[in-house]
Amino acid sequence: MNLAAQDIRRNLGRFVLTALGIGLLLMLVLGMGGIYQGLSFEATQLVDQVGADFWVVQKDTRGPFAEISRLPANLKFRLLAVPGVQSARSFVSHTVQREAQGRPLRMFVQGLDWPDDRGEWLRLIAGRPLAQGHYEMIADKIIGFDLGDKIPLGKDVYTVVGLTQGMASSSGDGMAFFTSRDAMAVQFDVSGEAARLERAARRARTARQDVGRLQPEFLERAGGPSSALPALATPLVSAILVNLAPGADSNAVLATISAWPDVTVHTHEGQRQLLLRGNVDRARRQLGLFRVILVAVSTIIMALIIYTLTLDKTHDIAMLKLMGARHRVIAGLILQQALLLGALGYGIAYYIGQWLFPLFPRRVMITTTDLWILAGIVLAISVLASLLGIAKAMRVEPNKVLS
Repeated sequence: MNLAAQDIRRNLGRFVLTALGIGLLLMLVLGMGGIYQGLSFEATQLVDQVGADFWVVQKDTRGPFAEISRLPANLKFRLLAVPGVQSARSFVSHTVQREAQGRPLRMFVQGLDWPDDRGEWLRLIAGRPLAQGHYEMIADKIIGFDLGDKIPLGKDVYTVVGLTQGMASSSGDGMAFFTSRDAMAVQFDVSGEAARLERAARRARTARQDVGRLQPEFLERAGGPSSALPALATPLVSAILVNLAPGADSNAVLATISAWPDVTVHTHEGQRQLLLRGNVDRARRQLGLFRVILVAVSTIIMALIIYTLTLDKTHDIAMLKLMGARHRVIAGLILQQALLLGALGYGIAYYIGQWLFPLFPRRVMITTTDLWILAGIVLAISVLASLLGIAKAMRVEPNKVLS
């Protein structure tokens, strides 16, 4: 006689509902791991895809994704003079939240160093890389744009010429790629009234200086557009991406750049670890805590169910003992019931997750390793849950069959 088979036959509805409940709990355990994998992937995918050997950022900062970093754009020419450096590209990164096409628009803007970087390294699902220095953008599908859409940002209109999929920041915002100049134009755009007030304030400041009183033509220039003023500083970018020449000594290049007092340099792996330890670490710990709680709850629920089912079979267990069945045979039957319940819950968790996880607003990545880990968790839960029922079965006396 098999206790699991008898329970299914006699109490099919209760067994199915119990397996469904266990399956949903296990699906949440699986989903917690998948959400963490998705967070890690989104946080590091841009670093992985851009393919830079070194990320040069502002002194004592952790890079453009963790905090504000500002570097002069012409720093790349100094980097190109370092022996072993093959290329250096400026990189702009910031988040904007505007309104476009009648709905809120939030995206993570990335500025590419045109014309050296046109976005050829991006994994496009449609369209093409950037082909001109202004008014074009590559957007991720999650933002909701289609090829050919005209998107007004600031005082300019940008055409979507390429689409990516799955390119999101660690906060879940879809990425949009512009040239560096366009990205900075979007970032520093101000309204017409704000520009007029700034011109008036600039003219007033110049008038208070000796140069303004001695050379009145300076007042006219100070009151004009910013583009008419001489540039006193180069544009500021978020980072400079450095690629090494084949065969170059990476340690020597790293030591040279690290000795400069105005910058901090991170290796590719170092930038990844900074993102994982900074942007993702707290979410990882929180998801891990929820995962432990769900595993504990699943164990308790399954143990109570197995115990209840064992109580229902007290008469059958007493009969088995009266017939001479050994304790290990009875324990094996209860363990079979727990393992069957766990296996059914695992299958339900897997198939419901395959249908439900793609509907989540954030990426949920379920890997083969996650499935094996869940299988191990289910096996451990099933064995632990069966112990309570086995302990109860061992205390059943054979004379119970006469009551």
